[in-house]
Amino acid sequence: MNQITTIRSEGETPKRAPTRRALAKRQTRLKVLNAARNLFSEEGYEGATIRDIAAAAGMSTGAVFANFRDKSDLFREIMTEDLDALLGAMRAAGTQGGRIEDSLLKVLMAGYGFYKARLQLARAAFSVAWDVDGGPALRGLASSRGFQDVFSEQLTSAVERGELSQQSEVKLRSQMLMDCFLANFSQAIFEGWSLDALQARAKDQIRIVLAGARGG
Repeated sequence: MNQITTIRSEGETPKRAPTRRALAKRQTRLKVLNAARNLFSEEGYEGATIRDIAAAAGMSTGAVFANFRDKSDLFREIMTEDLDALLGAMRAAGTQGGRIEDSLLKVLMAGYGFYKARLQLARAAFSVAWDVDGGPALRGLASSRGFQDVFSEQLTSAVERGELSQQSEVKLRSQMLMDCFLANFSQAIFEGWSLDALQARAKDQIRIVLAGARGG
């Protein structure tokens, strides 16, 4: 009898290679996601239909529904992937700054730069991001809640360095920075502001938000 030898540490469950069926399902799912991402970018959330997405992926609508509950579910997965990548880019940018103003500016500009090349998709996301009833309610995603944490981390580090005072009200100021971040996004994706214009606005906002927070 042929035997398969599995090398593993004590107590570890052996890992099985995915079956051909599982691999095929994964490929189908990726094709649907890629087709949907392109259509959402071109047509927006409302304009892209499941029928169009299926046709672009070269499959039936039944195959789409076998992988996703509905269009909202599909869009949510695309935006979750993007938001995770965006958070990573913003956190990485924050480590490259010096003083708190510079760090916060780099965090904000990393966010705007990320979506400048994805404007149509960003518009589609914004159109449903705060929709409690109709859209995917993206504000409920763990990733979207993580943006405020990025600002909080930067402010907390500045307090620990003595750059900001211990009474800096980190939670309130991080909420204010989050509000600025979202407000500027609206200018970027709907009004066509350049990165230079966004940077000038962000500098002023950071100065105002940090007013009175200096360490002694």
